[in-house]
Amino acid sequence: MTKLLLPRWGAAVLASLMVLGASALAHGFGDASAVEVRTVVHAGGNAQARPTAARRLAWELRQRTSVETRLEPTSVRLDDPSLFGTPLLYWSGDAEFPPLSEAEVMGLKRFVEFGGFVLIDDASPDATGFDGSVRREIGRAFGPGALQALPATHTVYRSFYLVDRPVGRVRGPDALEAVLRGGRAAVVYSRHDLGGAWARDNLGNWEFVVLPGRDAQREMAYRLGVNLVMYALCLDYKDDQVHVPFIMRRHAGPQP
Repeated sequence: MTKLLLPRWGAAVLASLMVLGASALAHGFGDASAVEVRTVVHAGGNAQARPTAARRLAWELRQRTSVETRLEPTSVRLDDPSLFGTPLLYWSGDAEFPPLSEAEVMGLKRFVEFGGFVLIDDASPDATGFDGSVRREIGRAFGPGALQALPATHTVYRSFYLVDRPVGRVRGPDALEAVLRGGRAAVVYSRHDLGGAWARDNLGNWEFVVLPGRDAQREMAYRLGVNLVMYALCLDYKDDQVHVPFIMRRHAGPQP
């Protein structure tokens, strides 16, 4: 039977409490009832290139799964102690940015070491600026060559939906990349502009055209986003324990 998760970010919450003191304890646990897709901000570049993306993903998660989400996600710097109050971070951009401070690099490293999950989303996969900056900072935090391609058999492609390959606003590369820690994908890097496929304005209009697959591709981008969050909230998935028939029955709805 699939081993479903306890939140693995408890250690991260405790670490932040050591920094923030006892008064933060009650506040942190109070917020823990709803999962937040918190976005990363930093100096320079174009942090939060898709500002509505996290909110739209949070809404879809609430509609499609049993996960209670915070529908108005906040943003955080990597050197902010409150970083540890959430199990996952969404970091997007479409432009080169200057080197992070040592405190920001250490915050990123500790967030991952304490069990957090980071989704990095390149909103300009045809350019090199954001990609080069991300690879530089990942190297500083986790060492050269830390990012490696995730195989198509990885659990992120079937943690909730069955997804054949990553897609976003653009089709992009055939694989996601990841920093692996203790057998888990702790940082996942997409060069598909997932946020561009999720983004909608306040009137509900899609902000970007999805190419080449349009609506079908947009739906698969949402499914991948849901999978990534479900993976982030789970511990110790085993590849041979993900039962496809169970998943298919669950998404088919109630059986007669």
